[in-house]
Amino acid sequence: MPSQAKLKGIFTPNIVPLDSKGEIHESELRRYIDWLIAKGVHGLYPNGSTGEFTRFTAEERIRIMEIICHQVRGRVPVLAGAAEANVKETIKACEKYYEMGATAVAIVAPYYFKLSPRAVYAYFKEIGDNTPIDVTLYNIPMFASPIDVPTIQRLADECPRVTGIKDSSGDIPNMIRMIQAVRPNRPDFSFLTGWDAALMPMLLVGCDGGTNASSGVVPELTRKLYDLTTAYRIDEARDLQYDIVTLFDAMLYSAEFPDGFRTAVRLRGFDTGVGRQPLSDEQQTDLAALANKLQCMLSNHGFTDEPLCGCPLPGGAKDSSPEEVSTIVQAVVAELKRRGLA
Repeated sequence: MPSQAKLKGIFTPNIVPLDSKGEIHESELRRYIDWLIAKGVHGLYPNGSTGEFTRFTAEERIRIMEIICHQVRGRVPVLAGAAEANVKETIKACEKYYEMGATAVAIVAPYYFKLSPRAVYAYFKEIGDNTPIDVTLYNIPMFASPIDVPTIQRLADECPRVTGIKDSSGDIPNMIRMIQAVRPNRPDFSFLTGWDAALMPMLLVGCDGGTNASSGVVPELTRKLYDLTTAYRIDEARDLQYDIVTLFDAMLYSAEFPDGFRTAVRLRGFDTGVGRQPLSDEQQTDLAALANKLQCMLSNHGFTDEPLCGCPLPGGAKDSSPEEVSTIVQAVVAELKRRGLA
């Protein structure tokens, strides 16, 4: 039978800070985890897509989990990404994370090979029958074999250890179909959305929470959106959802995923380092431009100062007075001189 309470609320799929050598920056990761918990996230979700799990070795993924479980010390649930490349290694990861004290694991359907629904069922059935820890299915059809509604229902009916699903498709009608199919027989089954742009409507149709990358950047806002929505303060929640969509889209679509999120976390005061995926000169230039854009967005909420180059005026106004232009130019020149570039 399931060993843990139902997963609810905002779970942060955290990035992993890296040092100057590209290795796990342990002290900064610990500081980041403490900050996220202090800002009100309900749980953590390491070794997920935002955590770039495929860019770390199996040993590094275990080390990330060791650091996080030790730092959390039971303060919030930990939903551990356990998506290894085959069923044998995935079950071994489940056993490891269970020993560490993780609350549950999230397992993506097989990737690289596109499998039929019957094969996806067989994969999760093997895991569900042989794992000591509760399993959350992870449906992310843009990267892996999709998990269709009949398969989810069958696994929920047959495998007590399969206790939830994280769906990152952003498909609201499909989420409704999943809830309708599973919840009558499994009221303990947890439904989480991984698509930040639809968090409010997903909660309103019956989701229990989300694993949202934006919560790693603005945990205050994502938690507030959850609280407003579950309290049915609809007008306030809708306005905040619009703000989060704007920020989410900038981080997701203006750079290679998840570099936009790594850049934004750095603006919140963390030494995130450079991601392991090499970038071209053009990509690095784009990332620098994105940093200014994100800094303006974050400054609107009081989370950062404006960049030296300034930000667009509210309402889309573009004209600045000569005095404003002079102030901006002087600030930029002063910064260039400080850096020995002028």
